[in-house]
Amino acid sequence: MSEIRSYRRVFDLERRIYSVDRLRLNPGGVPVRGVVYFLALLAVGLLIAGLPLAGVLARAIPWYLRDLALPAAGATVLSALRLEGRTFHLAAHALVRYRLGPRRLVGMRRCAPPGGRWRPPEILLLPDGSDGRLRQLRYTGPGAVLVSVEHERRGRAIEQGSRASARPGLRSTLTLRQLEGARSLERGQVIALGAGSRLRVRAGRPRSG
Repeated sequence: MSEIRSYRRVFDLERRIYSVDRLRLNPGGVPVRGVVYFLALLAVGLLIAGLPLAGVLARAIPWYLRDLALPAAGATVLSALRLEGRTFHLAAHALVRYRLGPRRLVGMRRCAPPGGRWRPPEILLLPDGSDGRLRQLRYTGPGAVLVSVEHERRGRAIEQGSRASARPGLRSTLTLRQLEGARSLERGQVIALGAGSRLRVRAGRPRSG
């Protein structure tokens, strides 16, 4: 009684080549996987032969051993090799993934080793105007801006929904600057900007007291 390590060996039917045209191969056939192994080993041998140092030793071996006998013997061994019921390439792929994979997981994701430091990513903070002064910024419409402190305006903005905003390529710039000793407005002023209209705000000084 033989031990079955994997159901893959029971249900996985191996593809084999029994003849090439009228040339009949051995009765058991040649596994297709073995042919792939042979070509891969042959390619590795040709690459090694082209190297400056290792190529000297490889070229010293007769060509029929280097290009035929050794790849065929290696392909035969790799085709017959089984690791826990899996073929060589599947087992090698699993071992490489295991060696290169993380050793510690949290929620199925890679995590830092114990004792490491965690640094949060950069956080973008946008002021909401609650400090009572204007912040320097540039904004291009369409959109709306709420101004809640005393200020002066230079230029004119194309209002959203106006006839001028419907003209393609038409742009305008509105500049806001906070007045010295400006106080908060009882009711904020909303500035509606059309598409392509620019708003420039110059920084103001914080109120004393």
